[in-house]
Amino acid sequence: MEYRELGRTGIKVSSICLGTMTWGQQNTEAEGHEQMDYAVDQGINFFDTAEMYSVPPKAETQGSTEKIVGSWFKARGKRDKVILATKIAGRGPMNWLRDDKSGTEQSRKQIFEAVDKSLKRLQTDYIDLYQLHWPDRPVSLFGSGGLTYKHTDEIIQIDEILDALNDVVKAGKVRHIGLSNETPWGTMKFLHHADTKGLPRVQSIQNAYNLVNRVFELGGAEIAHREGVGLLAYSPLAQGYLTGKYQNGALPVGSRKQLFNRLQRYESPQANSAIESYLAIAKKHGLDASQLANQFVTTRSFVTSNIIGATTMEQLKLAVTSREIPWTDELEADVNAAHQAQPNPCP
Repeated sequence: MEYRELGRTGIKVSSICLGTMTWGQQNTEAEGHEQMDYAVDQGINFFDTAEMYSVPPKAETQGSTEKIVGSWFKARGKRDKVILATKIAGRGPMNWLRDDKSGTEQSRKQIFEAVDKSLKRLQTDYIDLYQLHWPDRPVSLFGSGGLTYKHTDEIIQIDEILDALNDVVKAGKVRHIGLSNETPWGTMKFLHHADTKGLPRVQSIQNAYNLVNRVFELGGAEIAHREGVGLLAYSPLAQGYLTGKYQNGALPVGSRKQLFNRLQRYESPQANSAIESYLAIAKKHGLDASQLANQFVTTRSFVTSNIIGATTMEQLKLAVTSREIPWTDELEADVNAAHQAQPNPCP
């Protein structure tokens, strides 16, 4: 397993991170424990979760994933073997996360409440990386707006958010902070406030990145290199589409699409054409399509860690062992040619 520095922290995290968002709905506690056991045995030292997981988010299952991680820590006694990342929700209508039943926001009050609740569920007294799950301002999220920008004049309180995070860092509850689903402007604004006001510096950014969504390269990649804010890439398989399991209208029983029907981001005619081209590349090189997609992400120079997720042990083993695939110049050329022919069909 390769280990890479998390931002400028000096902490080394595995190039593959264990994603957890299905635990508590698609996966049981026992299955989550089995995944964590296997991951640690394979050299993975980085787990990622969030206060609103499992997904899709709902009141009955909120916090279930953190609880499963916490019960594993208690049962195995391996908290010191894991770099633990979790997230606080951004602005939204989910009124089941807070005691006063208000919608979510990254206010001082809510940050303090969210951190304490996560610590309790996770059965730990510190979080290694605390991330803002999405911006606390109107932005296009999760493919909903494509590449379209719609401006609002809403006041952005980034300095106040950082000031609150500074207090939880000083209290020893959080070691480092990061962003998620953030824009290049937002990332640089957080860095500016931190550097000019002596506040905690963001060390990472967790955004979607895969063969059919390379938008991060347009602005985020340079920031990753020049500012030391590396990408924690999520959805490397485009929520399963890059495995080929949904091709030709297939709907596997137990798949996320069959259970929740939430994956329209990957279903345009342009997306289907692009996915077919990457499946063909995998076949040409004699590779499993999921391993090709994962290794593409893991080998990018601006990626700190590739967040893989699985609902079965077979899927998990394919994802973890993808790091063993040699990434050749021919593979790189074929992938880039397909990207140039159909760039970013699923932003």
